[in-house]
Amino acid sequence: MVHLYNLHPFGSQQVVPCKLEPEQFCAGGRDALFVAAGCKVEAFSVDGRELCRPRCAFSTLGRVLRMAYSQEGDYLVAIEEKNKTTSLRAYVNWKRKRTENSRVCIRMVGHNVEAPFSESFRDQMSIIEMPLSEAPLSIACCPVKGDLLVGCRNKLVLFTLKYLVINEQFSVLDFERSLIIHIDNITPIEISFCVGYVAVMSDLEVLIFKLASDLTNGERIDHHLQETSNPLKQTEGFPSDGKNSSQEKELLSLFCFFSLPHVGYLYMVVKSVELMSVYQYPEKSQQAVLTPQFLHVITSHNLQCFTVRCSAAVAREEDRYMDTTLKACPPVSMDVCVLRIQLFIGLKAICHFKNHIILLTKAEPEAIPERTESPRKLLSTKDTSVKTKMPSVAEAGWNLYIVNTISPVQLYKEMVDYSNTYKTVKTQSCIHLLSEAHLLVRAALMDGSQLEPREKAELLEAFRESCGHLGDCYSRLDTQHSHLALPYYKMSGLSLAEVLSSVDWTGENELRKYERGLTFYINHSLYENLDEELSEELAAKVVQIFHVTEPKQLPHILCSPSMKNIDPLTALHYLRKLDTSGFSSILVTLTKASVALKMGDLDMYRNEVKSYSEMKLVCGFILEPRLLVQQRKGQIVPTELAVHLKGAQPGLLVASVLGLQKNNKIGVEEADSLFKVLCGKDEDIIPQLLIDLWEAQLVARLPNVVLQELCFKLTSQYICRLSKRQSPDTTPLRTAEDLINACSHYGLIYPWVHVLISSDSLADKNYTEDLLKLQSLICGPSFDIASITPFLEPLSEDTAAGLSVHVLCRTRLKEYEQCIDTLLERCPEALIPYANHQLKEENRILWWKKLLPELCEKMKCGGEKRQLYLSSLKETLSVVAVELDLKDFLNVLPEDGTAAFFLPYLLYCSRKKPLT
Repeated sequence: MVHLYNLHPFGSQQVVPCKLEPEQFCAGGRDALFVAAGCKVEAFSVDGRELCRPRCAFSTLGRVLRMAYSQEGDYLVAIEEKNKTTSLRAYVNWKRKRTENSRVCIRMVGHNVEAPFSESFRDQMSIIEMPLSEAPLSIACCPVKGDLLVGCRNKLVLFTLKYLVINEQFSVLDFERSLIIHIDNITPIEISFCVGYVAVMSDLEVLIFKLASDLTNGERIDHHLQETSNPLKQTEGFPSDGKNSSQEKELLSLFCFFSLPHVGYLYMVVKSVELMSVYQYPEKSQQAVLTPQFLHVITSHNLQCFTVRCSAAVAREEDRYMDTTLKACPPVSMDVCVLRIQLFIGLKAICHFKNHIILLTKAEPEAIPERTESPRKLLSTKDTSVKTKMPSVAEAGWNLYIVNTISPVQLYKEMVDYSNTYKTVKTQSCIHLLSEAHLLVRAALMDGSQLEPREKAELLEAFRESCGHLGDCYSRLDTQHSHLALPYYKMSGLSLAEVLSSVDWTGENELRKYERGLTFYINHSLYENLDEELSEELAAKVVQIFHVTEPKQLPHILCSPSMKNIDPLTALHYLRKLDTSGFSSILVTLTKASVALKMGDLDMYRNEVKSYSEMKLVCGFILEPRLLVQQRKGQIVPTELAVHLKGAQPGLLVASVLGLQKNNKIGVEEADSLFKVLCGKDEDIIPQLLIDLWEAQLVARLPNVVLQELCFKLTSQYICRLSKRQSPDTTPLRTAEDLINACSHYGLIYPWVHVLISSDSLADKNYTEDLLKLQSLICGPSFDIASITPFLEPLSEDTAAGLSVHVLCRTRLKEYEQCIDTLLERCPEALIPYANHQLKEENRILWWKKLLPELCEKMKCGGEKRQLYLSSLKETLSVVAVELDLKDFLNVLPEDGTAAFFLPYLLYCSRKKPLT
């Protein structure tokens, strides 16, 4: 289906002051227009702000059959005929041809230019002869690189554009024949070429293929190509935006346009061949040209302007966020439309460049196409020539026109005004025309390097405005694509308040219908933690909308930071309606409790939450985390409810945040920040509630929490508080015994540790709990002890608590001999319990290799601890007597000991295992 509108894409027009009736004409670059008649070419400068003016004229060596201009290299290439011989020539430095009698240099392609002659090229036009083994039939220039492709019978020849460097200030343009492609049994009537992609049209088929990038110069290859039945009209390449030099351009997409007399087909041909649009012409066409914004078609009496979908295809190729909740673009498959059918008598040929359309008209008997053997139209490519038969002398009444298309912004504004006629009808026509306007602006922005700053700023403003208009359509019209309101509003840059302020609130009542697009946009916007607070009035209207459309979403809506200014009484009014409508749930209850706290009504709060268990309340917070924590301007902000729970029910608060973490509703760092902000602590001060959360995370074995990091955070805090004798700011939620019973990461404390710390009677309860938790974590199986030893320095060994931690860590590191030395000096009463627990299996040898000799030495020294050493020595001898045979036992006894003291142990050992 083709939509027909009566817009005005065409602006001013002027007549090209050429002296002879054009046989060929082409245009390109910034302002170049070439008109050929016979053996003469006239060049004109085309500027939209001034009249077309002659630039220069020069004679060719033969009659011009075809010609094409390349902006890259600024050269004109022509197929010429002289004495029934067809030749190919390129005209370089043509701007220096100031008069027809100016000197011209003729040279062969690839010919080395001698230095003495090179300076003459600087100020004169050069003609480059390009000899071929067969007559050239068609030509095409790559719009990105400037390379030249020539079609001959059964083959294509590629000439690569290059520059011969004469000196630092001067270089000469030249070509190098780099590739010959053999195409069997195909006569290339028309060809198109863009960055390695080649399209070839013969009488019965069109071939499209891509050249391999690793072909060597002059290599001959045979291609077996897929065929298609439609004749090629044009290929169009889109370079990427933001590049300053042509060498840096990057091909984003490539399009081919096929045309029959009454229908045209537009294909995208980069990754695969995909049909994008079908154009039904109102009457028989003569020729068509494709531009990034439009398709222009001429008939004998009309100039028709169709819209195209190229910018939509490029947007999807270029931006991976397209067609998401972030960005949108009208679909490639959208119906095309005719913006204008302009009466133009006697149209014969057309070409275009930039925002100019060149038209050849002839009022007298119609020119007959010179190629009569094929019923199909000739190919027209961007910046290429168009051709009609040479008229007889009697024929007259021709003109060559330049028609300027109006600026994209001006046409966009007209399309927006036109679309207003459809707004009250609520049809798809409004969306369609605004989508066309959006694509028009998007296409104009594709090549930003060609735009002036003021022009680009106007286009960007129009682009954002068009996104806003499309957002309005999808939010207020009944359409299956209503979800597109969200990305279009995002792209428009409009705030939520601005969108809501533009809604027509007339006829406001509870029976009013609100379209899905509006509620979808508001719902997603409120979920995205926008740094925007709605006014009380707008917040009330949002609540009303969701009460009518999606009442189950009301609790979620009221928890958004953007709804901070909602009147609590209004919120309660609609929440109570949910109760009466059968929507009562834990989420509604918690939302009402939150509103009650905002009002300072603690009685209402208690009445709401008292009927639910703590587990149910945790489930409610998991359903809506914003009841506890919100983000404003990138910062974590606890809610009034979270503040209340901190003082009244800290266990519920910790359990709820833990539930959020289990369900991936809040991250580890966010949870830490929440408790620091909630407790009003600096970054360096860790509140007890946060330690409670860490302990709960360890018990819960959260998969997204690194175990060693969590153990390290806990042990470092235990050590910090023990070293400073610092009490927690709140009562810990779990005791050491609770943690040992609930979590395998907290191990049973070794028995000898209790003996070691029994002498420290000055410790308060909180100090003891921190110590027991630290000792239990060190005794557990999970903690990497080596990671904590560098941080033990603040915990002095002068106290029994510090000593116990240091000895525990050394024991876990298997430094038993050092631990024995420490206990001998500091706590002999713990020595035998330590040995009984630690010196087992492969470590039992330390009983007689380490412990026995050390105790004997201590006995010799005497002192106040002599009785403790004596008791330990007796226990040690009892163990050694059991473990060793008599001979080995005798060898480990001291030589200067009293025989009577050791005799009972010797007798026990001998009876156990007689000496042989």
